[in-house]
Amino acid sequence: MARYTGPVCRLCRRDGMKLFLKGTRCDTPKCAFERRDAPPGMHQFRRGKLTDYGIHLREKQKVKHYYGVLERQFRGYYDRAKRAKGNTGDELMGLLERRLDNIVHRLGFGQSRNQARQLIGHGHITVNGHRVDVPSYLLRAGDVIRVKNRPNSLRMVTDNLASHEREVPDFLTIQEGAIPEGVVARLPEATDVSIPVETQLIVELCSK
Repeated sequence: MARYTGPVCRLCRRDGMKLFLKGTRCDTPKCAFERRDAPPGMHQFRRGKLTDYGIHLREKQKVKHYYGVLERQFRGYYDRAKRAKGNTGDELMGLLERRLDNIVHRLGFGQSRNQARQLIGHGHITVNGHRVDVPSYLLRAGDVIRVKNRPNSLRMVTDNLASHEREVPDFLTIQEGAIPEGVVARLPEATDVSIPVETQLIVELCSK
């Protein structure tokens, strides 16, 4: 599975906003974006104004970095959203929000989407009672996401839930019992996205 393995704080600085790619560290003074909020690179203070293309590109890159998807995956989601009946931008964000790694993170089972991908890949998460180890698995309304009933899985997830309070979005419900589980109450919409996104800029760029 291809993924970005470089310094993630650099991505936040490039996009000009916190993407919360390091979990709880992003809420502490150690956050690199707080200490160095200028764009990365040697000539960071000499860069001129972004072109129209640059503005469109930065919006797309911000969404890719936030959800941890690469260009080929992103294009696949865009093509699928374009074939849907609704607004292409809203459909695109809905698909990205439905990814299993995103849902596991937003439930609080993983401190970041990277950690959520690890939990999924190592078999700590089940969907409707079946083990799913594909982070890009798209969930549907009514799906039940549960932590596997084994000591290591339960310890990691309960530690994450206890260490950081996260606001669970309206389209999810969570039960923090002996075995934590979440349910997709409804399909996510564009308004459920937790970062500001101008989807029209992304659609205009990808449609060229």
